[in-house]
Amino acid sequence: MYVGRFVVVGPEVGAYRVSSRSFPNREISARDGALTVGPTADAPETDNPYVAYNCLRVVETPTGETVAFGNGSQVDPIAEKLELGYPARDALAECLLALDYEKDDYDTPRIAATISGDGEALVGTVRKDALLVETVDEPTLVATYEKDTPEPFEFDVETAGEAASEAYDLEFEHAVCAAGVSRTENGFVTALENGE
Repeated sequence: MYVGRFVVVGPEVGAYRVSSRSFPNREISARDGALTVGPTADAPETDNPYVAYNCLRVVETPTGETVAFGNGSQVDPIAEKLELGYPARDALAECLLALDYEKDDYDTPRIAATISGDGEALVGTVRKDALLVETVDEPTLVATYEKDTPEPFEFDVETAGEAASEAYDLEFEHAVCAAGVSRTENGFVTALENGE
């Protein structure tokens, strides 16, 4: 089954995976405190605005560290609002609503998630027909296609590296790259998996 890009989020760990039929020549790199999706060196040139973006950022908020991750440019404004002290629910809802779903041939939903230092986890999506933001207390998946409503999902991992690898290896078709994050006593740890 092809579900496109997806996030899995729980109170302790999260993951984001790029799955793509149209733009498979991408990778995740660590850059300036963020994990960034971008074209590989051998990727054909494109002017598609949805190909490169920060997919995960750990930010310092007035109440401690929080991580924001998702499938596009909404990650940056969500992270910025968190830094300003917005509650995660408000940051997700406001940014997803403002940017709306992607105006491509498929009306691709935008998906995003947050995990705070105290373990509060939220997941959100904006589709052509809905805006959903939910607090989650167990691993929850939302994808751009087929599974575009948040649903409980078995994701038995503990570390950022395990989260990235597990997300990359899931049976969903056309895996390209993945990012993982875990909440630890010393803050958030991130990892990436480019399938190499």
